[in-house]
Amino acid sequence: MITKLRNAYYGWYLLIAAVIGMAIASGVSFWVLGYYVTPLEQEFGWSRTLLQTGISVSLLVSGLASPLAGKVVDRWGPRRSIIWGTVFTCASYVLLATTSSILEWYLYFAINSFCRGFMFYIPFQVLISRWFDRKRGRAVGIMAMGFSLGGFLAAPMQQIIDNIGWDASFLFAAAVLAAVFLPLGLFIVRNHPSEKGLQVDGEHAPAGASPPQPQQLGGLTVREAIRTPNFWVIALAFATFFFAMFGWMFNGTPVYESMGISRETISLLLTLQAVGGLISRPTFGLLAERIPSIELASVGLAAIMSLGMLILLLLHDANLTLAIVLFLCCWLVGSAGGPVLEPLILPKTFGLAHFGAIMGTLFMIETIGQFLVPTVGGAIYELTGSYNLLFIVNVGCLVLSMLFFGTAHFLSKPWQVRQALRVLRPVATRLVARMEPQHQFGNGTRAVSTNGKSAEPSSPPIESGTRQGQG
Repeated sequence: MITKLRNAYYGWYLLIAAVIGMAIASGVSFWVLGYYVTPLEQEFGWSRTLLQTGISVSLLVSGLASPLAGKVVDRWGPRRSIIWGTVFTCASYVLLATTSSILEWYLYFAINSFCRGFMFYIPFQVLISRWFDRKRGRAVGIMAMGFSLGGFLAAPMQQIIDNIGWDASFLFAAAVLAAVFLPLGLFIVRNHPSEKGLQVDGEHAPAGASPPQPQQLGGLTVREAIRTPNFWVIALAFATFFFAMFGWMFNGTPVYESMGISRETISLLLTLQAVGGLISRPTFGLLAERIPSIELASVGLAAIMSLGMLILLLLHDANLTLAIVLFLCCWLVGSAGGPVLEPLILPKTFGLAHFGAIMGTLFMIETIGQFLVPTVGGAIYELTGSYNLLFIVNVGCLVLSMLFFGTAHFLSKPWQVRQALRVLRPVATRLVARMEPQHQFGNGTRAVSTNGKSAEPSSPPIESGTRQGQG
């Protein structure tokens, strides 16, 4: 057993590190945002719309910073980005703990979101995509388990917020991130398999081959990618898909509270949601390696999520328990591909050379819709007294995402087309050369036109002695 662990591909150890990192970072950020609304509302008297607008501003800043984060990761590698991103993110959490005005809430949350983009999602996605190729589906599926594991931190974070204080929870988040991410970045993360003398996916090098060199990754640049219709269709597909998915993550806790569910029960529901994600996300990642079209699979995921939303909307007044059970079942299946879809769709469409920058640019466009989610949720509740309209908006976004993903399926993949041309060009050149006109002369010599010029046969040398004899 110990020998097998020693001989295991180093990429699997990096994958474990990525799972841990995703769990901690998502657990102290995305999973608990809804818990801050009520305590801050009670302490400062801020309206729910103002509070959730602060979260919206942070999401907008995060999206605008994503292209820069992607370029940094592509140029300097995930390792440096994770280390320095962690240092500045921890400092921003300390700032959040000192919040005393609504402007500070907006500013500190924006700084936190900006810094977090350099240590969290994009660096890990690029890292795992560099270490895995054929096994990328299962790898990103396993990594997505980390996002689900973050749900287990929801209950302890809720206890800290309610019993110790919201400011103490920010200091706790800074300490946990520093204790986990700095050792990971300094001692475990490596940018590419060649740094450990390995091949991608742990493939064995041919006998007698030279040591592996850093791989020259191929792919479209950001400028080339945004000139294709694929980029904009995919961006709109993800923008509408994640509007509904992250919309529930941000508004789920207030929605449950509006239905009369206690905060302790909400923590239990989030934990159950996390447990389900531990099963559904790696399962989807493994299946994705055998699915011909991830885009069409995404259509199915969005349809299942919209069905769950409709069930909760229509049944929560009649039978709340049944409505929540059915909703969670649909939601776990539908959201299984959430963190998995981008690292599966983007490399096949645009290549890996500028994967981080393209993903960051895509995030920026996605965020244009997502940053409105918390504000829209709070405003809908204050205007109507319920979240029913929010359910309808989310379902509408999921329907749009289905249309965009379906369109993306039928568009030709620009990077695959370019790779095919690289293979076909030399073959076509040889075929053209063979089909060019050939000339045969009486002495049996054959002249083939080359570069548009006809070759003339050289006259055979004439021996002077023979000519004199004939004369």
